[in-house]
Amino acid sequence: MGNGSTPLTKTLAPIKTGSFGLLVKILLLGLVNALAFWVAVVLLQQRYYWMLALLLLGVAAIDYIYLSARTYPLRFIVPGTIFLAIMVIYPMVYTIYVSFTNYGTGHLLSKEMVVAQYTNRYIQRKDLPTYQAEVFKNPDEEFAFLLTDTSGQQLVAVNGQAVPLAETPLPPSDDDGDGSYERLGHYERQSVLKIFPYLSQLQELTFIYEGLLLKMRSPNEFGYFARQYRYDPERDMLTNLETGTDYYAVDGNFQSSNGELLDIGYKTTIGRRNFRNLFTDRRYAEPFIQVFAWTITFALISVVETFALGLLLAVLLNDVQLKLRGLYRSILIIPYAMPAFVTCLIWRGLFNTELGIINSALLVPLFGKAIPWFQDPFWAKVAVLIVNLWLGFPYMMLICSGALQSIPHELYEAAMVDGASGWKRFRTITFPLMLSQVTPLLIASFAFNFNNLNVIYLVTKGRPPIPGAITPTGATDILISYTYRMAFESGSGGNYGLAAAVSLLIFLLVSIITLVNIKSSRMFKEVPQYD
Repeated sequence: MGNGSTPLTKTLAPIKTGSFGLLVKILLLGLVNALAFWVAVVLLQQRYYWMLALLLLGVAAIDYIYLSARTYPLRFIVPGTIFLAIMVIYPMVYTIYVSFTNYGTGHLLSKEMVVAQYTNRYIQRKDLPTYQAEVFKNPDEEFAFLLTDTSGQQLVAVNGQAVPLAETPLPPSDDDGDGSYERLGHYERQSVLKIFPYLSQLQELTFIYEGLLLKMRSPNEFGYFARQYRYDPERDMLTNLETGTDYYAVDGNFQSSNGELLDIGYKTTIGRRNFRNLFTDRRYAEPFIQVFAWTITFALISVVETFALGLLLAVLLNDVQLKLRGLYRSILIIPYAMPAFVTCLIWRGLFNTELGIINSALLVPLFGKAIPWFQDPFWAKVAVLIVNLWLGFPYMMLICSGALQSIPHELYEAAMVDGASGWKRFRTITFPLMLSQVTPLLIASFAFNFNNLNVIYLVTKGRPPIPGAITPTGATDILISYTYRMAFESGSGGNYGLAAAVSLLIFLLVSIITLVNIKSSRMFKEVPQYD
């Protein structure tokens, strides 16, 4: 017992430690449950019942897992699973849902919100008189109005009702005898400047007088207003009370019998229309097919050109007789070490038609003319391929160098004894053996370039535009930049539903590429066991 401990303290130590851990666990779970309760109240108020049910089930499952000894192994899996669901599964599911909707500019709100907007629109009654308004405010910042029409009739509007001045419970007071009232009961007269901060609030107030609706038209004028639209839920129809035109809910819009659409639509499911438009509607299909074809071409050429240059450099640097090989490798790796977005912006400046070094210092002095890198579709494609070659060849050089090191040197010695030339050694030994090792990486590079937004968007922004395209489509757009521009750069607003449909197609294509990669690499193939 020289260290001062006793059997009793040794027995109590685990209990104290366990009690402290239990206390921390209860506190953390209490915070989680408190946050969940707050979110549940919000979801209940917004009537998102399915989300509320998922939240309650999830919190109950978390409490059970972390308080029950039977579910101890699950405690280490739950945090990662939650983040997986929030960061990966939910965005995927939501994107799939949006792809079957008309969600986008003009169709952002729910149907209930759109109906509320229309039924809360008012138009002024031109056949009824207007009133000059004097504004009064009490200490509780409640407002009353003294309204006077052209014939001198006066009304007092307060608490949603307007009555003649003689019948109001708010006695007027003219203290200085100038004919203007300083007070209405406990309400004091306000100047226009004083009511200006409350103007938006005052414009929302309505007052009933003899069954008619009075509203503020300007800070010193009131008029009679009537609702512009009435909604019939049984017929799912809005009626313009001014013109008598009926607008029926049709596919996310309120549309009249002659095809006229109201300016605000609502979000709704439209089935496979987005996908059908991409493949059957010429206005969408032709630009989409051009973008799809260029995406495949861009990814394929990028892989071939970077692999060819990387392989050439790797073979040259693999020669043991080459001096300063380490220096050359260090220099050639610089494009791979620099941030891609910085490199893309530098190349964009170099390709500038008027001020770029490539034209002004090289092409114009040699050939007497500049190349329109960003104006001509062909040269714009050449520009992005050049930039992608600069960014990609160091990676290919590295993987090819690694593959070359794994080839037995004895094979080359045997081939040299047989009299094989350098080209034949490369063609029959180096290239086949190396290709078998780097093929999965080439497929992965193809998938990467399939979604290489950096090069396309930072160098050409997808331009030049394709003439006649109904969507924001450029000659150098690939599917991912086409999707981004469709969602955020359309001149008439974003079409998130169509963009989500394209995103889903990209996901399917990349999934197929990934499956091919997995199959070719045989990474999940079982290795036979031998006794």
